[in-house]
Amino acid sequence: MKQSIVHIALVVKDYDEAIDFYVNKLKFELIEDTYQPEQDKRWVVVCPPGSKGVSLLLARASKPEQHDFIGNQSGGRVFLFLNTDDFWRDYKRMLSEGIKFVRPPKEQGYGTVAVFEDLYGNLWDLLQLNEDHPVSIRTTDADQK
Repeated sequence: MKQSIVHIALVVKDYDEAIDFYVNKLKFELIEDTYQPEQDKRWVVVCPPGSKGVSLLLARASKPEQHDFIGNQSGGRVFLFLNTDDFWRDYKRMLSEGIKFVRPPKEQGYGTVAVFEDLYGNLWDLLQLNEDHPVSIRTTDADQK
């Protein structure tokens, strides 16, 4: 059996401001932005450049109870993990874009990591995993097949 997670829905306040943040500040690619008239919503998908894995579905809050979760989908824990091939390049670029880091860079046993907030306050890890980390090994193996 082969399965994979394709999208993770991220509740946002506004499609266009979310697209602006992810595409212009984080430098993600806009994969799709399609209006769905039958539901009066947009199907907006973004992903990091060069990514072959999970993408983000930017889902505008459409009910009052959904607004409470904008920026706090994980109860204040780090929610998403952005792996990079060059931590310091991306860290410096993100700082220059005004992205707020709430925990400074730190060397860990698995690699280099710092925690930043997206435009709504969701917490992300920016990380560069060591080459011998199981996720790095699995990703490298998959790329070679």
